[in-house]
Amino acid sequence: MAQKNDQQSQEKSKSTFVFGKTNYKLLIIGIGLLFLGYLLMIGGSADTPNEFSREIFSFRRLTLAPIIVIAGFVVEIFAIMKKSEDEK
Repeated sequence: MAQKNDQQSQEKSKSTFVFGKTNYKLLIIGIGLLFLGYLLMIGGSADTPNEFSREIFSFRRLTLAPIIVIAGFVVEIFAIMKKSEDEK
């Protein structure tokens, strides 16, 4: 009886990761996409505050960067929801 308790406590004390290897890879890819999207949004300011710069309305800032950020969030959600191979 004491051996069973010892074995059960040893099994519980083993550290297991919440996600599998592919989940962590997908999480890193998602973070990279988010970082890239936010980097694409920066810039477009005028040299002086009295000037107006049309650069803020570029395709890169208004269309491409938000699409990449949304893709990053989708990858993050998929990485969290994906079942790891150990649990199957």
